[in-house]
Amino acid sequence: MSQLNRWVTIIVLIFGLSVAVSADDDCDASGRYAFVCGLKNAEDLVHVPHTKWIISSGMAPDAAIYLINSQQKSWTELYPAKAPRALQDMENYGACPGSPDPNTFVTHGLNIRPGANGHSTLYVVGHGGREAIEVFDVDANGEMPVLTWTGCVMTPDSMQANSVASLGDGSLLVTIPLHTGIPISDAFAGKMTGGVYEWSPGDTGFTMVQGTELPYANGIEVSADGQEFYVVSSGLFTVGAYSNSNPARLLRSSEPFTVVPDNLHMGSNGNLLTAGLDILDSACGDVLQTDEFDLEKFASCPRPFKVLAIDPQSMQSETLASGPANTHFSNITTALLVGGELWLGSFAGDRVAYRSLKKID
Repeated sequence: MSQLNRWVTIIVLIFGLSVAVSADDDCDASGRYAFVCGLKNAEDLVHVPHTKWIISSGMAPDAAIYLINSQQKSWTELYPAKAPRALQDMENYGACPGSPDPNTFVTHGLNIRPGANGHSTLYVVGHGGREAIEVFDVDANGEMPVLTWTGCVMTPDSMQANSVASLGDGSLLVTIPLHTGIPISDAFAGKMTGGVYEWSPGDTGFTMVQGTELPYANGIEVSADGQEFYVVSSGLFTVGAYSNSNPARLLRSSEPFTVVPDNLHMGSNGNLLTAGLDILDSACGDVLQTDEFDLEKFASCPRPFKVLAIDPQSMQSETLASGPANTHFSNITTALLVGGELWLGSFAGDRVAYRSLKKID
């Protein structure tokens, strides 16, 4: 915990409060949403290709990388679990100092890239004992997937990354929302607080992508052909499309959303998905673009949420789903489509939500 920034500490404290609130809850459905309960701070979700399995991060001390059975609505710890597997790829990740300490491992944003013969590569934003992008092989050939750690790339100056995206050649793009010493309130005042960093196999470390300076760079995704990448600015409430170059060019941008957007993933239909909490809310107060933003206050008051689908060419968005404020499930950060169902994660809570998308809100 000593290397975690103050805002993650706040999230951990909020998680403790949320568990206390939901301890007597029986995990019953609420409206159109049902829940899988018991996971700690499932901040991001990815789908293991061609399977029923979902992998979830765990953004809290003593959490895990979780494996969710989307059909049986159950979960188990995937890593570190009882016997964490590690086989370092020295060719690509020789500069990595070894596998993460399982006693301090905290996970955040996720990205998964399909491989061959039932294998995929999972990229994990890791906190805790160190700040790094942790890399895992996902073997989905057996009864359930097996996760093996294969390497890492350390973030520059131990800055805390938020999200990661990958390209076919093994290159990575990550978002650093807050450069060292910059408070989150600056981001919601519209100041440039972070940006996108890039790494390719053979590089000694991450390099800043010039032209991507943003107020709280958050979720990130790449186009199918790798020519563009898309970045959420939680401070501007937008998603921007950039040329995959350094310096990068802002090609187009969405209009500001009515939610504070968070993680970003490409759906199977080519649209980008993001989720976030409503900006305007009479019960919790409006999120204003001023330097008075208080993360603890924002995260501790349950807000309504929306899931947005964004056309990456026009940058037009539509509401795919929404939900009211829910004491037992708030702080929504991510959306994932699996088998006709929408799955949602949260940075401070003890469950994930799911619902059918047969009816659009």
